[in-house]
Amino acid sequence: MKILRKKVLRKVQREIPWLEHIISDEKIAGDLNPSISSLEVQAKEGSLCLYCRGSRMLCGKERCPAMVRLYSFLRVKRLVDADRIFGSSPPGVFVGRIGYPHVYAGPLIPPIVGDTSLFDMPEKWIGKTIEEIIDFRTGLIRGKFRVNVKKPLDNEQFLSRTLEIALSREPVNIEAAFKKKPSGRFLFDDEVQPMGPSAPLLKIEVESAKVDDRIEKAYNDVDLRAEEAVLNLYLNGVPVSRIQRAFSIGAFGIKRQRRLVPTRWSITAVDSAISRRLIEDDVKDKPEINEYRVYNFNYLGNRFVILLTPSKWRYEWIEAWYPGTLWNPNGDGIAMGSDWEGYYGRSSYASLGGCYYAVRLAAAEFLSREGRQAGVIAMREIHPSFITPLGVWINRECVREAFRREYEKFDTLHEALAYISSKFSIPISEWIRASTLLKDEILQMKITKYMA
Repeated sequence: MKILRKKVLRKVQREIPWLEHIISDEKIAGDLNPSISSLEVQAKEGSLCLYCRGSRMLCGKERCPAMVRLYSFLRVKRLVDADRIFGSSPPGVFVGRIGYPHVYAGPLIPPIVGDTSLFDMPEKWIGKTIEEIIDFRTGLIRGKFRVNVKKPLDNEQFLSRTLEIALSREPVNIEAAFKKKPSGRFLFDDEVQPMGPSAPLLKIEVESAKVDDRIEKAYNDVDLRAEEAVLNLYLNGVPVSRIQRAFSIGAFGIKRQRRLVPTRWSITAVDSAISRRLIEDDVKDKPEINEYRVYNFNYLGNRFVILLTPSKWRYEWIEAWYPGTLWNPNGDGIAMGSDWEGYYGRSSYASLGGCYYAVRLAAAEFLSREGRQAGVIAMREIHPSFITPLGVWINRECVREAFRREYEKFDTLHEALAYISSKFSIPISEWIRASTLLKDEILQMKITKYMA
């Protein structure tokens, strides 16, 4: 087995004060995702896919990723083979990052009229098949327009309508005309939910949207800091995915600082901001748990196990990818990566990217509800049956689901690790080797040992 090396962020001058705890400078887009950020299955000369063609499963997967995407494309293509579309946005918007600060942004529109809210609500996807999730997302056509994130009103014609969509609490009927038929690659990414083909917008008409009053209030408060707006909305019951959407389109913050935020950045920004505040305000001053707890949940070829230890707040996220999986497609051993923080948090971006913060949010909100603090060691074992990236939501929602279920409690770490070993295929010794906090928990002497 091999341990993935952590990337080190270069030091840069802070220029975006309301994102400074995540984004140190607008030029470090690549550093925000130090691990591989996307995977496209393409049949190139000499490749395994060329010889397999989806029939021999030479990659070791149960289903061919290329064929799953192709089938989804064929189902959608019949509905969007035109330069106009009328449908109900979930609502959904997308802001790209290529060419930052000049990026493409715009609404997500399915060729369907009705209640499409499920298409952009990952909080409700647990239990769905991978094909269902792909169908939700590849049916969303990306209408796009060019915009300078620092001067978004220079393209007010499209931005105002996109903002109206982002602030809505219900699906919005949209009629869009494109400069050409939607085409191009689908977006399959380990940070962002999948999305369908795209096309530049020529014209867009939006029916009257029913704005979420809570988000509208934050939008209208031009003196409220973005982080405060995000936290207030979360505490008022607004789903995280809806906050991320509005944050991305520049709906929050002090007026002169507002700007569009690429969707992949906004997802991590919101997860990080909420979890950091929950940890500081609602977790660190609470009593520690007095036993070892183990929570687990399996979904779509992923096994999640979360160990809570009787200690002050600290947190670690560990991933283990089997050969033939997304980020270990050609490896001959299991690739493991980890990152962690102590009681006082961290001063650099996590090497494992957005999934680190998504899981930290799930853990922080659980401990906040419980009124306790603990050490959190969250582990994910990924098997080849997990055939395509779906975004960081799968980590947040699976860990949330694990915390909703019954847990096993133990008096000693040894008993807890023995139980965890029964839930994973990888030996527990390898998890310990990859972990900082597990080694510390095993090796560090506690003062209670001398208090017989």
